[in-house]
Amino acid sequence: MKKRIYLDHAATTPLHADVLAEMLPYFIEAGHNPSSLHAEGRRARAGLDRARDRVAAALGVSRKEITFVGSGSEADNQAILSVARTHGARGRHIVSTQIEHHAILHALDALRDEGFEVTLLPVDQRGLIDPEVFASALRDDTVLASIMYANNEIGVVQPIAQLAAAARKRGVIFHTDAVQGVGLIEVRPRELGVDLLSLSAHKFYGPKGVGVLYVRVGLVLAPLVHGGGQEFGRRSGTENVAGIVGLAAALEQAIGGQSARAARIGALRERLERGIRAQAGEVRINGADAPRLPNNSNVSFADIDSEALLMRLDLEGIAVSAGSACTSGALEPSHVIAALSVDPRWHQGVIRFSLGEGTTEEEIDRVLELVPRITAELRGRAS
Repeated sequence: MKKRIYLDHAATTPLHADVLAEMLPYFIEAGHNPSSLHAEGRRARAGLDRARDRVAAALGVSRKEITFVGSGSEADNQAILSVARTHGARGRHIVSTQIEHHAILHALDALRDEGFEVTLLPVDQRGLIDPEVFASALRDDTVLASIMYANNEIGVVQPIAQLAAAARKRGVIFHTDAVQGVGLIEVRPRELGVDLLSLSAHKFYGPKGVGVLYVRVGLVLAPLVHGGGQEFGRRSGTENVAGIVGLAAALEQAIGGQSARAARIGALRERLERGIRAQAGEVRINGADAPRLPNNSNVSFADIDSEALLMRLDLEGIAVSAGSACTSGALEPSHVIAALSVDPRWHQGVIRFSLGEGTTEEEIDRVLELVPRITAELRGRAS
């Protein structure tokens, strides 16, 4: 049996062995409640405190600006819901985009039910927001803007520093979902000028079930989870010390090797896209003309069903992601692809290839052997 090829790192990354090694003691001999005052609890607290310091140093922020949460989705929800509910007296209007992660979009839906007004800005065919359109969307009653740093489907990187500066001029709190960016692009909250920033460990070779919400010093947030007052009162519940230690270790590794990793993976992505363009018939690389994450290649294959292509690749040992969702038995186009305002023929045959640290030239060449043959067969059946 041939070794499988994993090209779905935007969905999750494998846990790094060195990260697991750092976590193991906090499952066993140091796996106690960090709020306990006895020696066992103090040992767990020391591990938690060291991890917070490591994360803060890696991001270039204060330790008190780091809130540990259970996931990127929780970080997004806390940012959106807590800002609105804590600062709603300043205004009831929120600005975001049509291509956000559902953790943002569904939180905004909940706020609409609470009487907030939400403006979802369009993007151009490249997937980029126009900074002037963003600035003009901010109003006197705008309390929050949330713009994703790098899109999880097409990898397009938004000009967050410029957008955050425009929000700051209007006194608008600014949040960015930076879950996809760590280890591939610079993620430094203070340099970006944001008030809130979300991260998730399993996107950069750390464990699942743990994330970070950066909260700028001085910004007050009401908690979503009430209880013992952990995490500076922002998020109650006994901390997942093993996961937090793993997050800190993974973050340091990701940032430390970022430049070399991005260059190597970016070269492999270009090799993949050149081959697909040359051999796989009529295709569109979504976001190709915009700044993108170096590991992301989102391809629309004309006249092909994305689920059929995904399943054929899976049978051949290649794990990728489809760019459409199954709703009530019918494939619906991704909301991100639909927002690009391209011809609808590009909506259904969408596959996301997302490369990672372990991806090799040989794996890319294997994909380029299979994709042209499979797409030709699928088009032949459809004709």
